[in-house]
Amino acid sequence: MRHLAFYSPSDPNLELTLKVLLAILAVLAASACCGKLALMVKQPRVLGEMIAGVLLGPTLLGLLLPDVQKSLFPADVKPVLYVLSTIGLTLYMFLVGAGLDHGKKSNGSKEAAKATGGKGVERQGRHAMLLAVSGMVPSLMLGAGAGLLWYSQLSRNDVSRMEFAFFIGGALSLTAFPMLARILYERGLENSPLGKLTLIAASMDDVAAWCFLAVLSAVHAGSGPMSALQSILLAGVFTVVMLFGVARLLRPLGARVAQTKSFTPGQMYVVAFVVLGAGWFTDRIGIYSVFGGFVAGLAMPRDAAFREALHGRMMDFVSVFLLPIFFAFSGLNTKLGSVTGGVMLLALGSFLAAGFIGKYVGCGLAMRAVGFTWRESWAVGGLMNARGLMILIFINIGLSQRIITQEVFSILVLVAVVTTAGAMPLYRWALPPRAEVRLALRASGAAGPPPRDDQTGPREMAADAS
Repeated sequence: MRHLAFYSPSDPNLELTLKVLLAILAVLAASACCGKLALMVKQPRVLGEMIAGVLLGPTLLGLLLPDVQKSLFPADVKPVLYVLSTIGLTLYMFLVGAGLDHGKKSNGSKEAAKATGGKGVERQGRHAMLLAVSGMVPSLMLGAGAGLLWYSQLSRNDVSRMEFAFFIGGALSLTAFPMLARILYERGLENSPLGKLTLIAASMDDVAAWCFLAVLSAVHAGSGPMSALQSILLAGVFTVVMLFGVARLLRPLGARVAQTKSFTPGQMYVVAFVVLGAGWFTDRIGIYSVFGGFVAGLAMPRDAAFREALHGRMMDFVSVFLLPIFFAFSGLNTKLGSVTGGVMLLALGSFLAAGFIGKYVGCGLAMRAVGFTWRESWAVGGLMNARGLMILIFINIGLSQRIITQEVFSILVLVAVVTTAGAMPLYRWALPPRAEVRLALRASGAAGPPPRDDQTGPREMAADAS
């Protein structure tokens, strides 16, 4: 047994494996603790996992115990964590897309679908487009205006006024799509009219923002907007092929799984190939892989038994193991500098105001305009105002491409933290627990138990009970 003592392995692959496993253990421990603490202060678990990643990085652990932080997350471990985090996020958004019951008619009957001629689906699409535009355009324009206001004080000299302004606007127009999806799933609202409309609109917002970033990056690099236009066109072709071609080819698979209520290894190979291939393609054409995974999920068979079997097979592993690695990796690359001085504080305030007003008011008014109650409308406005780590990815790209400075990066990180932390209080203020549970029960069609006056969603109630 003396050979089991700690030693320095001579095999570089074994040495890297030991480092990666230790880093993952640290991530899981921090995510579990911070996730639990987030629930205790009435925030979503995902916010705790996001904060855990930031705390493990240079912001806290690197400041207090720099040697420990470097030993836990050395340079050769970060590329492995990046790959795992990308796979985890792609798989999670695939499961979100596969779980969306976008093919279900409002009254559940084929006869009604024939009678309406698909008008309900068309109406939902128009409403989602209105919400997406209302969630992106106001915050984009207000953010660009704030960027123009502070251009001379905060921008790099080699970045044009319009590049800087529209980068700020693009960052503020983002919605934390993965975080929003996870909040709705945990609360059992992903298949409610409110949940489906919000998810579709948020996905449109983020796709548009990434395309917008591709244009800015191309212009800044001097390669011209044509390369960005090519990415956008390829993304459109990819979506059409997935939803009308691949979806048709997968129907026999869905029928077999619906009969057996389980997946064979061969069937799981097919599913894994489709989702990872979709993520690879969208990454390859310059659109983030999360959207490839989401579209692959939408292309999956719509049978309820298929969706239940798929989620039962994959969701727990992806949520508990892979997704926290995504949050941790993003946090490791986040360096919160001190925002001091009148200019920096005023800029922070103007960015916060532009982002908050654009999303909250724009989305709230749009939801009210399409027939939702004021409570539901302001609840969606609060959720869409969360930016999470999607904005951190956005601004990290801007920092690496030298579009923004470290000071602007720090300001936008604080904007991300404040707007994300404020999303759930705004949501709960607008939509109390009893109203939320009624929404979830209407979406599932179940009578269910009487609602409780607590601060957890329907699925969190079940988790806490177990």
